[in-house]
Order: sequence, then C-alpha cells, then structure tokens
Amino acid sequence: MKKTVTIFLSVFALATIQAQENKFNLVVGTYTKPCDSKGIYVYEFDSNTGDFKLKNNTESIINPSYLTVSSDNKFVYSVNENGQKSTISAFGFNSKTGKLDFINSQNAKGADPCYIINDDKNVIVANYSSGTISVLGRNSDGSIGEVKQVVQHTGKSINANRQDAPHAHMVYFSPDKKYVLANDLGTDKVYVYQNNPNSVTEVLQLKSSIDVKPGSGPRHLIFSKDGKFVYLLQEIDGTITSFNYANGMLKKVSETTIVAADFKGDIGAADIHISPDGKFLYATNRGTANDISAFKILKNGKLEFVQRTSTLGKGPRNFNIDPTGNFLLVGHQYTNDIVIFKRDKKTGSLTATGKKIELCSPVCLIFTKI
Repeated sequence: MKKTVTIFLSVFALATIQAQENKFNLVVGTYTKPCDSKGIYVYEFDSNTGDFKLKNNTESIINPSYLTVSSDNKFVYSVNENGQKSTISAFGFNSKTGKLDFINSQNAKGADPCYIINDDKNVIVANYSSGTISVLGRNSDGSIGEVKQVVQHTGKSINANRQDAPHAHMVYFSPDKKYVLANDLGTDKVYVYQNNPNSVTEVLQLKSSIDVKPGSGPRHLIFSKDGKFVYLLQEIDGTITSFNYANGMLKKVSETTIVAADFKGDIGAADIHISPDGKFLYATNRGTANDISAFKILKNGKLEFVQRTSTLGKGPRNFNIDPTGNFLLVGHQYTNDIVIFKRDKKTGSLTATGKKIELCSPVCLIFTKI
C-alpha cells in the first residue's frame, strides 16, 4: 500500500511540475489614451491549452507601449510615449504574482520612444520622432539612472510624408551583445553600433551602416537562431530583406515581401519574429491588409512562403510566440484584443483558436518565466 501511495505521489508531483513548466507570464504594454487602459498587464498563459488569466496590472502609467524585461526576471522597463514629455520607467517585477512596483522614471531625452532594450548596465531606447537613441544607466537596485548618451541620426529619404527626417524605430542587441543594431525608418538605414556597456559617455560607437531600398522604411529586425542571418522588415513597402551577419557587419542576401501580388491598399508592415525552433519566420502587415505571413527559413538564409492569413483584428502592431512554440498571439491596437492562434510546428501554418484577450490597445507582448 505504501509503495502504491509513493508511486501515486511521485506521478502527481511530476505532473504538477510539467504543468508549471507549460505556464508563462505574458507581459503586455499598451497605449492608455485611446481607451480604458491602466498601463502594463500581466497574464498567466498556459502553453498547452492557450488559456489565460489576468494576474496583475499597473495603475495610471502613461502609454507604456514598449517593454523589456531584465535577464534575471526581476525588473520591467517601459517607454512612456508622450511626445516631448516622454519618459522611461522602471518597475520591480514579482514573476510569481505578476505584481509590478514602480521604482522610478527618467526623461527619455527624445520624443516618442518606440523600442527599448536592457542589459546589466544600461537601458537603451529608440526615439521615433526625434530620430535619436538614448542610453540610460541601470543601477544595481533596478532603478534607471540619468541619460549617459544621446545618438542623433541625420538625413532623410524619398517619401516626403514619412521620411522627411530621421525616425529611429528599433534598437536590438546582437546575440553576443557586442553590438546594437538600430533601424531608422526615416533614412532607410540600419546602423550597427559597438556596445561598450561600462562606458560612462560613449556606450554606443558606430561600427557600420547599410542602406536599404529608398522609400522602404526599416522598422523591425530579428536574428536567426544561429546568429548568422538578420531579417529586416520594412514598414512602408512590406519588404523583408535578408542579410548575412558577422562581427557587426551586414551583407544583403535576398529580398521577399509580405504583400500579396494582387493586394491594393495601404501597407503598414509592423513586427517580425522567428519560432523557438528557428525554422519559421512570421511578419505582420497593418494598413488595410491586417494579416500575418509565414515563411520557412532555408539553410541558405532565404525565405520560402508558407501562408498568409488574417489576424482577425485591426492594427496588428505586435505579436509573439510562446516559448514552447505552440501558440502565436497577435495584439491589435485598434480592435483592442490579443488573438490567439495555434501553430503547426511541422508546417509553420497558423489556425485560429477562437480565443482572445480583450484589452485596450495592446502594443507589446513579452513572455517570461513564472
């Protein structure tokens, strides 16, 4: 009898651990002005079932549209997108309860920050409207220090409505964190900066830059899982450009598009991610398309089209794939929801689950461990 009980308890304990391993925090940044949003929301997400439940949220935080989580899962940093009054905020993060405790904020020293990353020493932000990158110190208690450095981009490109000035749209670490890549929609350039995290005033030093097709508008990029390729999504024309990457240098390999051949309407390419197994790439298109395209990643770095499907909402600003690769979640800025799709890991195709999280103007989705 004792042996039976022991076996039962062991099986129960194993099942409990496995159930916990399939659950993650989904941390969501929002725009707070268009509708009733309190700022940052934390959900528990079950990667076996696609089910979710709200754990916690902030109160009265202005437009925490983009977020980044510290590597130890103890702090969350957000932009507060608010024109010339934009700030950067730090929060203590309890991953078990999902509670976020405000620590401090600092002036962004730039207008409308739209992307944010962090390492052990710094928080780095792309400021869209001012075309700048701000580097702020990060203290041992998780708080944000004052701005160490502001990098000003210069120039313009051929689209007079969108590219009359520089518009820094993303900052992104190389896999080894030796470099920071920065996309500028306004100048049709990708800049690669050497990252010197311990520097007091020159954290970012320009290593190289590369021009892309005039009028394309670089927005977001992602590295392949082996770090050998970079995939750049361009907002204005919906192009994905593939690059070889090595030691801070980019070399163009090929181009494809997320736009259907017969499409007539406004293009607004938004976000790009690769599945956890590194086999498939996905990219969203806003505008009048409101769809997401899936591609198989070939060994030579090129992309093979798999599927294009509606995201079932308007304004698919951001999306993410849960760490197990089972589900892909799309946040819709204008229809105020996060739609949950099931992923076929073998083919890369997406199927609607009928499940969605109702939430005011979701902009940034990040999965973390509980």
